[in-house]
Amino acid sequence: MAFVQSNNVLDVTFEASRTFFHQKLEQMRVNRARRKVYKQTRSELISLNDRELADLGIPRASIRRIAMEAAYDC
Repeated sequence: MAFVQSNNVLDVTFEASRTFFHQKLEQMRVNRARRKVYKQTRSELISLNDRELADLGIPRASIRRIAMEAAYDC
């Protein structure tokens, strides 16, 4: 198996843009996964009644903050 090393400017530019694209794609995947955790956590907490939230020590006004912390480590 032979490897060809190219110093062509076009090859270097292509490789750099490919890396940039993959980084952006990975960031989009991470953001989508975090958003899913946020939405699921928020949905589950909203579905609880006031008594269940009180048992957990969670005021209804804190649901958004708790979901943000769960998803984004804020």
